[in-house]
Amino acid sequence: MSDIRAQRARTSGEAVLAVRWRAAATLAATTLVGLAAFLWPFLAKPGSGLAHSADAPWLFVLLIALLTALVMAELSGGGMDAKTVAVLGVLAAAGGALRVLGAGTAGLEPMFFLLVMAGRVLGRGVGFVLGALAVLVGAFLTGGVGPWAPFQMIAAGWVGFGAGCLPRAGGRPERVMLAAYGLMAGLLYGLVMNLWFWPFLTSGVPSGMGFVPGDPVTANLTHYMAFYLATSLGWDLPRGVLTAVLVLVAGRPVLASLRRGTRRAAFGTIGQFVAGHAVAGHAEESEHHCAPRSAPPDDGSGPPTPSAGVSTPIGDDYLIDKPHGDGRST
Repeated sequence: MSDIRAQRARTSGEAVLAVRWRAAATLAATTLVGLAAFLWPFLAKPGSGLAHSADAPWLFVLLIALLTALVMAELSGGGMDAKTVAVLGVLAAAGGALRVLGAGTAGLEPMFFLLVMAGRVLGRGVGFVLGALAVLVGAFLTGGVGPWAPFQMIAAGWVGFGAGCLPRAGGRPERVMLAAYGLMAGLLYGLVMNLWFWPFLTSGVPSGMGFVPGDPVTANLTHYMAFYLATSLGWDLPRGVLTAVLVLVAGRPVLASLRRGTRRAAFGTIGQFVAGHAVAGHAEESEHHCAPRSAPPDDGSGPPTPSAGVSTPIGDDYLIDKPHGDGRST
């Protein structure tokens, strides 16, 4: 049964890397911190001196600490290993490069395509970390580190997290679902990001679109929606459309490449030594998923000649790959 679950995770839309309870708790804490950072001005009293100049550096430090705690929780719980961290680093570098390539011109940011694809394949936890790290790498590459950076990291992390939460699907329905999600994520990212500065605008805001400290939350939300539609929608819509188009055009090969990479990295497998012989059922599964390598003919004088995915002789023993006990890839 565990073999079936592992195979299903690698070939369907199910995330390859599951979130353990420690990582889930850390992820929930990070999300709560992000919500508080974006929404606390709505609860502030008039004359409280609203500004992000004081809280942004502390938010950045806290966010880095929480991301580190999330990675450590995954490592200690078996949800990540050195191979996972390596893949995460490569994808974060690629995301940062894509952010430099787009640089937000007319709202076109191809980085979100990668966040949707990777979050879908690697899961919620890794998707969140990837989104935050990709923004951080891009900020360092472009010199765009400022009080907005931690807010962008949180919002981009939510994009990767959401992609990992989508229901299971495969083939064309999966790509259509991801394209629709990419469109919505591009719009919601801008909708959320504007909250980092909108409550602090003191001039140049048209009547009925500004934040009024002390007003009911519903009234301020109405003002904000008017502000968003008038000033931000034209920038956010191209981001969502570009992400959706890239998913439809390039989603199939990118998904296949990411899933092939996770299979080759063998997330969730551990080595086991078995004296004298291999496990036949595992050998059949491995031969089904791995192309056999060329090997010299077996003359029957020694142990069986190994092929890809089959047991490798070490002296009188055999090193085989054994799926993790819960059947999930880690």
